[in-house]
Amino acid sequence: MARPQKSSTRAALDGIRVVAFEQVLSGPFCTSILGDMGADVIKIERPGTGDLIRHWDTAVRGLSSGYVWLNRNKRSLTVDVKQEKGREILQRLIGRADVFFENYAPGVAERSGLGYEKLNSLNPRLVYCSLSGYGQDGPYRDVKSYDLLIQGEGGIIATTGYPEKPARAGIAIVDIAAGMYATLGIVLALYQREKSGRGQSIDISMFESIVSWLGYFPHHYWHQGEEPPRMGMRHNYVTPYGPYLARNGKYVNVAVATAKDWEVFCQEVIERPDLLKDTRFAAMEGRRKNRAILEEEIEKLFLERDHTEWLQRLKKAQLPYGEVRGIAEVLAHPQAVARKLIREVDSPVGKVPVVGNPLRLSNSPARYDRIPDLGEHTEPILKELGYDDNAIAKLRLDKVI
Repeated sequence: MARPQKSSTRAALDGIRVVAFEQVLSGPFCTSILGDMGADVIKIERPGTGDLIRHWDTAVRGLSSGYVWLNRNKRSLTVDVKQEKGREILQRLIGRADVFFENYAPGVAERSGLGYEKLNSLNPRLVYCSLSGYGQDGPYRDVKSYDLLIQGEGGIIATTGYPEKPARAGIAIVDIAAGMYATLGIVLALYQREKSGRGQSIDISMFESIVSWLGYFPHHYWHQGEEPPRMGMRHNYVTPYGPYLARNGKYVNVAVATAKDWEVFCQEVIERPDLLKDTRFAAMEGRRKNRAILEEEIEKLFLERDHTEWLQRLKKAQLPYGEVRGIAEVLAHPQAVARKLIREVDSPVGKVPVVGNPLRLSNSPARYDRIPDLGEHTEPILKELGYDDNAIAKLRLDKVI
């Protein structure tokens, strides 16, 4: 029942059907990856209103920017899951599906007749993925959650920003992290199903997802008893490592992460070989302890030249470096242009640009199909399930769809 591929190559998830009982960001991010990779993603939406993210803004010629970001390659089916006939539609659909995904609060799917035990009895091969703020059990199970709130609970805000003031990450990092883990979990469960013949349930917690991204910070705490210092645009433990302001008001990003790089940086880039003889800066640990003195000196040096000259010096020295670019510059980045990162997809308002999927499989390229209007595919999906015109008309009359 999955849609045939337009390309002559076969998409990685061609033939996989995903029923997505999803909303807002974390869930749609997960299923957008599955859709890009060829899965037939059927998005379940509320009749009349649809996904909440449809109403966040009107930035894309009347469409929500968030909806455009996360909902290409999907088919929109409007169903009132509070009605028995609506639940019957979904159960019939799920009986033919490979994956059921939901990212509502724990208990909502069960109360809607879409719990794991119920659906597993209908389809033992079904992979069932639940994504929630804190997981399906534990004392925080029923606590309401958004990306910002879990950035705070999960240590991101406390470790981001400047010494005098913390900050949130500039993107929805928790939603994205959880969505990525959900995608991985689904693909792993599908792989395991090839061996066992059975599906399984997956429990993804936004909180656990972002705590797993704290990296080496917990290890510093466990073994050194220290909370990571907030360093603004600098690295917490490595220096010099971060953007420095040049004379013309542009930033230059520098990453001096090894002893050899430090030697080259001092001799060839900033032309201060005397710093190599200073015992305070001989090793990384010393540079970290004496960061304030060292950073002040480097900041003064960078203000003596324009950013283009610093970039040339860093390139000649073969050190890691980069610029600090705004969104307009990123979208026009020569690397993005060369690799055709920006694509176009069809939508209810015509062709719109989107950022392409970074997964590049040589024989299974990503696809870029239409962003659906609300309920656009309701009738064809119902006909695939065996509903005739009269039955569909009755469902509309009863406001089931």
